[in-house]
Amino acid sequence: MNTTKQRAWQHALEGFTPQLFKSFRGYTTERLTKDIMAGVIVGIVALPLAIAFGIASGVSPEVGLTTAIIGGFIVSFLGGSSVQIGGPTGAFIVIVYGIIQQHGVEGLAIATLIAGLILILVGVLRLGSVIRFIPYPIIVGFTSGIAVTIFSTQIKDLFGLTTEALPGDFIGKWSVYFESFGTFDWATALIGIATVALVFLFPKISKKIPGSLIAIIVMTLVVYLLQRYTTVSGLETIGDRFTFSSKLPEIHPLKLDFATIQELLPSGFTIAMLGAIESLLSASVADGAIGEKHNSNVELVAQGVANVVVPFVGGIPVTGAIARTMTNIKNGGRTPIAGLVHAVVLLLIMLFLGPLTAYIPMACLAGILVVVSYNMSEWKSFLAILHGPKGDIVVLVVTFVLTVMLDLTIAIEIGMLLSMLLFMRRTYLASDVVRHDRVVPLDNEVAQTSSEEPLEVPQGVEIFEIQGPFFFGIANRFEEVTKFVARKPKVRILRMRRVPFVDATGAHNLAIMAEKCRAAGIVLVLSGVREEVRETLEKSGIAAQIGEENICRDIHLALQHTHTLLQAAPIAE
Repeated sequence: MNTTKQRAWQHALEGFTPQLFKSFRGYTTERLTKDIMAGVIVGIVALPLAIAFGIASGVSPEVGLTTAIIGGFIVSFLGGSSVQIGGPTGAFIVIVYGIIQQHGVEGLAIATLIAGLILILVGVLRLGSVIRFIPYPIIVGFTSGIAVTIFSTQIKDLFGLTTEALPGDFIGKWSVYFESFGTFDWATALIGIATVALVFLFPKISKKIPGSLIAIIVMTLVVYLLQRYTTVSGLETIGDRFTFSSKLPEIHPLKLDFATIQELLPSGFTIAMLGAIESLLSASVADGAIGEKHNSNVELVAQGVANVVVPFVGGIPVTGAIARTMTNIKNGGRTPIAGLVHAVVLLLIMLFLGPLTAYIPMACLAGILVVVSYNMSEWKSFLAILHGPKGDIVVLVVTFVLTVMLDLTIAIEIGMLLSMLLFMRRTYLASDVVRHDRVVPLDNEVAQTSSEEPLEVPQGVEIFEIQGPFFFGIANRFEEVTKFVARKPKVRILRMRRVPFVDATGAHNLAIMAEKCRAAGIVLVLSGVREEVRETLEKSGIAAQIGEENICRDIHLALQHTHTLLQAAPIAE
């Protein structure tokens, strides 16, 4: 018994072994060199993005860096993907900013902690594959909505507008922009537009060096020279708005109470779901690029641990970053060592070069985030879905509009609700109740019940077939169909060979049907019942109500059983 338990534990632990430890098998010096080089490059790429995401989320630049360092290290150390790079991402900007505005930094920390615990639970329960069932129109809808929202938050810094505190809602924000357009600053706008151009165009010169890094270096030098040697003013930098600390982060205890947890649970759930979706999408894209398969449950546990840890050092939510992951792959990274190196590189930059970030112009960061929002927009996928089924269009547009106008949490909830309703409608339409009308006596004639199966059906026997899941919608339709039967049969055969499952409503309706048949003197016979469906009928007591002898493996046995029933109680002429 002990040996059996040990084997069970070993099997369970094997399923949750981080990819890092598997990567050491056959690891070579050549592989290590490539991983280190990839990690260094990804670290440099992550620098401007971590700073930009931190500031756009409403926190300081070092918070973005701290999140990338600690969160990125944990994701690579414990994750289920060979090449996934973790850290702050653009997808979280909107929700993080909203939580901070409503609940403060402390509220964000608690929401992130809740999200981490949810992710760990989802991974431990091996529900990683379930995340992939979230409909694509919802993913595109909220991703495009987030992109539009990120873009709208950068207009002030991109064009150097002088405004009061911006309202949180989309329409209010743009109203302030239009009212403040007279404060437009040409020098700031040129820096922002030049940044966008550099980020877009530099990959045509070199794909190895990220355009965002080149833009930051060039624009920082330009602004420094303009401020030092010309009369140009008004070019705001990070140092004008933030005080950058290059010290190691301190531990921040969290004040937890039931009321606060209850209030922040919806936000934590949204962070968890968004993080899970983005991480697993990123890992799936990476799988296609390197020809491997990640462990989604291990990846979710790693993301969860990262999000449990970072709140205690003042960090923001962590997830897998598609752009940084693909940069890792393109530069030769093939094991989690590259992700660990990327975190170490960021740590060294923060400790020794952190103060230099004070000279980075805000317009430059705004330009980088404009490009990020464009890349996130999924506009090609958005247009493609608009040419698809009407139901998908409704889900896409509703999710998009709610994300932009109201709240990401509401958008995902309503989007999922609409998708479920559409799924049920499609399942209802795809399912059917077929009545085999050609019922003739047992002589030499044949009743053709389907194109592949000729059956001889005696008089007094009625055959119906359910095609598709026997859930609440089709159960009600079956009742409607049987109402219009003119003659009362002696035996009613219900073919269930194409029924993959029966839900509670279907089982309840089946029980009512059996009772009505019994009261009317009709014998109900089921044929072709699958094992999982039969198990449901047995557990609910319906099998006993119908009679085990009246549940047959296939239609031929059902017809043989029908002959026996008819001989025992022949039909009156």
